[in-house]
Amino acid sequence: MLSLVLGLWGVRREGSMWRDEVVTYDMARRSLPDLWATLAGVDAVHGLYYLFLHGLFRVFDGVDPLLVLRLPSVLATAAAAGTLALLGRCLAGPRAGLLAGVVFAWLPPVQRYAQEGRSYALVCALVVWASYLLVRAVRRRTGRAWAAYGSVVLAACLLHEFAVLALAAHLVALPRADRRAGALVALAVCAGLAPLVVLSTRQSDQVAWIGGIGAGALAGFVGVSVLGLACAALLRGGGRSREGMGITTLALPLLVLPALLLLLVSLVKPLYVDRYVLYGQAGTALLVGAALDRLVRAAGRIRTVAVLAAGTAVLALLPITLQLRVPQSRTDNVVAIAEAVRAVGADADGVVFMPSRRRVWSLPDPDSVRGLRDLALDGGPVASHTLYGTEAPAAVIRARMLATARVLAVGDPAGEPLDRVPQEAVKRRVLATYFVACRSRHVQGARITVYARPGHC
Repeated sequence: MLSLVLGLWGVRREGSMWRDEVVTYDMARRSLPDLWATLAGVDAVHGLYYLFLHGLFRVFDGVDPLLVLRLPSVLATAAAAGTLALLGRCLAGPRAGLLAGVVFAWLPPVQRYAQEGRSYALVCALVVWASYLLVRAVRRRTGRAWAAYGSVVLAACLLHEFAVLALAAHLVALPRADRRAGALVALAVCAGLAPLVVLSTRQSDQVAWIGGIGAGALAGFVGVSVLGLACAALLRGGGRSREGMGITTLALPLLVLPALLLLLVSLVKPLYVDRYVLYGQAGTALLVGAALDRLVRAAGRIRTVAVLAAGTAVLALLPITLQLRVPQSRTDNVVAIAEAVRAVGADADGVVFMPSRRRVWSLPDPDSVRGLRDLALDGGPVASHTLYGTEAPAAVIRARMLATARVLAVGDPAGEPLDRVPQEAVKRRVLATYFVACRSRHVQGARITVYARPGHC
């Protein structure tokens, strides 16, 4: 209930939407033939999620699209919190389970992705469910129990293939007697996932935007890992539960291992984004919940300690909780960008998106660029079966821009990395050489500028 209330609180974020959600919205509203054709060339890793949202938009046609887009994540996070409480109950007792569920609901990353139209909350819920089924399979040791566990893990992996890293954490957590059964299930899951891996590997250009491991990402991983290790040290000596697994045995690998493996892979091919392993927060919640339970039992005045701890945690996280529910909490605000484009570019003749993937800003509100010729566009997103459309050769873009009196440039703010492809280079070069900036507006995550020939502003 706590997770559900937190998820519903401010779920519309003042009617804003950010770029990743726009991709979900656009893909989910394409016809099935167009969607299938697009997934064959790009974003197959999110294909199952897009198909799920496609069905929801068909069933709830006419309902506020922001609610259709985000409510699945809200409900999935609430389900994850409840399942985590059951898991904690199995491994460390009722109060530890309850505290783990409450901690999970309050964690800032969990609150954030509970209100986003992307697959990460659903993947997290499935991984938590799979972890619960793993404990049950260890206890029962029947083929049916292991099959149930493997099915849920596979579903999580098909929603996002990096969920397979949770499988590695589960294998590490298994008692020795169950490792053979766990390994067989892992092989079956990998076999079921293999076609998606092969297809998504061919689409690896779509993650080319991911840079190297930043100091912030590394500090976040280290900080959470230290917290988990401190809780594990406090819980040392708790032993294994009657199910054959202890809470630290399962929670610590789930917290550390998926993120660590992704960080190590990123040393060769940058792939680390914290939301890809959001389910690791379940490990954090289990450890913190069990540690709080241990502290409450050690303190004499249970009610006083519990109330003080809960009040302190709520007050500490309240500013972050409030911030997550405003448009400024995300990279950009597509609705505000569309309004700025409509206002600034009223007298422009053509538009260029710099880089081309920022064309996604115009997808929810095509009227914002209606009447403006897209000077770089060769094929639209739907017609070309791509996310952002295809662009003409650099020479064609140059000719079109030089034949246009006033160009509206819609792009990233200053300081962002510049794409080095010929099309993007020619846009920048033509604007710098033959045009001058007349007026510009900066909105969250974007810069919108009208360019004209010298003396014609």
